[in-house]
Amino acid sequence: MPNPYWPLFDLVIRTPRLEIRLPSDDILVELVRLASAGIHDPEDMPFAIPWTDASSPDLERSALQWWWHQRAAWSPKDWTFAGAVLVDGIPVGVQDLAARDVATLRSVGTGSWLGRAFQGLGIGQEMRAAVLHLAFAGLGAAEAHSGAWHDNRPSLAVSRKLGYEDNGSDLRLRRDVADRHISLRLTRDGWRAGRRGDIELLGLDGCRAMFGA
Repeated sequence: MPNPYWPLFDLVIRTPRLEIRLPSDDILVELVRLASAGIHDPEDMPFAIPWTDASSPDLERSALQWWWHQRAAWSPKDWTFAGAVLVDGIPVGVQDLAARDVATLRSVGTGSWLGRAFQGLGIGQEMRAAVLHLAFAGLGAAEAHSGAWHDNRPSLAVSRKLGYEDNGSDLRLRRDVADRHISLRLTRDGWRAGRRGDIELLGLDGCRAMFGA
């Protein structure tokens, strides 16, 4: 049955390879275990906030708190859809979509991570394409933004393959050292040029108002 009070739990983005949905607490436990097992080489840091530097159980606890905060702080004017990525029902990573005042600005941002065992298989591009379908086809976005450190070749490659264009760069702190961060932007026309016809949005009508769209 549809969830009468939190219909966001009914939203599913489905592609031929995977599904993205808001995680239950049971799936959250699996995701934090996956993160604790490793997302990247410890010598590198792909994230602006170095949350993966924390040791267990602080890493798992802080990750759970972050997810719970996204639920508690959700509003139509400011939200983060932190979706679990499932392949054959198994959680393999996380794909975010976030926006503020989306009804007016029609602008969204994305972020993601994958467990190391699932990297290099094309899943990263598939899950980004899925959440962009939610943004553009489902919520009427006009543009999507992403970013990565200058040496994060896999993330930059995914963005460029999906039609993003470079949108400048700036210096940011990376483990307390200044480093260059690349910004990228995908327009609605750019997304439409590569739009796929095999991505489904299930349950969106029941929660569209919660996105402020």
